[in-house]
Amino acid sequence: MFRAIDLDGYVSRLVADGVVKSEFPPVLSGLANAARALVKVIASSDKGSDLGGYIDASNGSGDAQTNLDVIANKIVMASLSETPLAWLASEECETPVALTPGAPFSIAIDPLDGSSNIETNAPVGTIFSIMPTSPCGTSEATFLQPGSHQVAAGFFVYGPRCVLILTFGHGTLTFALDPDSDSFLLSSDSSTISEMAREFAINSSNARHWSPPVRSYVDDCISGAEGPRGRDFNMRWIASLVAEAQRILVRSGVYLYPRDKREGYENGRLRLVYEANPIAFVIEEAGGAATNGTTRILDLKPVHLHEKTPLVFGSRREVELIARYVRGLEGGLQPYQLFSDRGLLRI
Repeated sequence: MFRAIDLDGYVSRLVADGVVKSEFPPVLSGLANAARALVKVIASSDKGSDLGGYIDASNGSGDAQTNLDVIANKIVMASLSETPLAWLASEECETPVALTPGAPFSIAIDPLDGSSNIETNAPVGTIFSIMPTSPCGTSEATFLQPGSHQVAAGFFVYGPRCVLILTFGHGTLTFALDPDSDSFLLSSDSSTISEMAREFAINSSNARHWSPPVRSYVDDCISGAEGPRGRDFNMRWIASLVAEAQRILVRSGVYLYPRDKREGYENGRLRLVYEANPIAFVIEEAGGAATNGTTRILDLKPVHLHEKTPLVFGSRREVELIARYVRGLEGGLQPYQLFSDRGLLRI
């Protein structure tokens, strides 16, 4: 009879095969423990405790915090406090926290992505990026490395099932939390994103703020089989980065969170170090692509820990096409697709 391998066993096997370092099993075990605890906290968030309510505080990146953000950060900190990590950088903290001096790896994490959606029972998650600790040992030098230096990354999705999407740079793995054994069991070791996309995800309520290339791309998708794309598209928007990423891993498609004209959105909204970089690593290892509109996300060198970036990821051909829309306008050349005078989202 087939017996699914659990996360601990799988990572231990990678260590034995020399694929990953011996420091990884306790780190992944700590992350898994945090996820198990968060599953229980999230499930009990409707019992009069108002966990999804906002508090009079902001996190390290300037966003308003919910009670659940604070609780999730405490759970993650406690679960990783004794693991072989030199530094822990969290979206909820302005500066990194020192853990184990001299440890070869460090972690940047968004403890609870999508926490504002908790009251609607939408999927939320935890995103993490594991980096080699800089030889000089400082947190700044460690977390301001390009995302291409990541040694592992992934995210948990707390939805109908709790799943872990993970990469060590050798493909994208999926584990699901088994309610009977309370173990994360391997469900796929070869996630692949199709190059052909028939879905795109973007918050169309912001259309009036988009740049012309983004409006043109979305217009051309919406025009369907009769338009320049020659096929029909479905539009999706869950407002949960981890849920969007998992859907694309399962069904392909493309996700756009572009920069726009609103104050605070000039450089995008998602954080490069602990949101865009780990998502990009996972997506690329599944055969997809991730850019800031034109440039590969993993090639960007962060300037500060909480730096923001536009983010486009998903099916490779679609991501490359969006870059051609953008470059066509920015370079002063003829735009790749039609910039018609009329369209559903034309301003």
